[in-house]
Amino acid sequence: MTTTTPTAADFRSEWAAWHDAHEAARASAHGFLAITSIRWLTGTPERFDDAPGAWSTSEAGPVVTLDDGESIEVDGVAVTGTHRFGPLPERSSTTIAWQDGDERVLIEVARRGGSDVLRPRHPSNPTRTGYTGTPSYSPDPSFAVAAHFEPFDTPRSVTVGSVVDGLQHVYEAPGVLTFDLDGPRSLLAFNGYGDGLLVLFTDRTSGVTTYAANRSLDVPAPDASGATTIDFNRATNLPCAYTPHATCPLPPAENRLDVAVEAGEQLPA
Repeated sequence: MTTTTPTAADFRSEWAAWHDAHEAARASAHGFLAITSIRWLTGTPERFDDAPGAWSTSEAGPVVTLDDGESIEVDGVAVTGTHRFGPLPERSSTTIAWQDGDERVLIEVARRGGSDVLRPRHPSNPTRTGYTGTPSYSPDPSFAVAAHFEPFDTPRSVTVGSVVDGLQHVYEAPGVLTFDLDGPRSLLAFNGYGDGLLVLFTDRTSGVTTYAANRSLDVPAPDASGATTIDFNRATNLPCAYTPHATCPLPPAENRLDVAVEAGEQLPA
């Protein structure tokens, strides 16, 4: 069997296609740039200027009570009066729709750090309409490094901080990724999409040319021998780099790399 190594031109082309798609998703009509506020729900019903109804929550989950003439769309069905969402699992969310004049607004109802939150997404939000793109380092094949996944005997629950003071997130870590990048390195890996892995990290560029709090990277599922590739060229900013209405996690302490990872997304423009 013959393995073909991508040329530098192919590598750049594949990265450009990936990055263009990532930027398009980020700037989509109801992406996180469209979020106009984050509302921490309490037991007292409250009305907000960017969402319909009066909102509250309890152990039974979030509730919205709509006034006469107000309606929302839940799973494609128009709803009036009072709607109960039921208890939400941690880090889960559900999305409803609201027609605000000529604008279709999506409203995320979510559970974060033990609290229920509301985040309306208005396509006309200036954070979205004024977005001009995120600069990135030029793609460099030397930052796509071979890695080995070393699983734990039992996955570990890992608590990390958040950009929101006092808020914590809990992730399941199945193991550690080891690799060489100007010396031996390792990253604690969390469960990612499908069978893939997720890493949150900072490095010597953090707060200098890249976002200070964190960067995120999806890693392909390791093969049977534990082999995979960490492509730092695809390191991305989390929503907290763009909006104050985010609850992004911070990297675990062991994921602060003592090397300059001059690859991936840089500080937002």
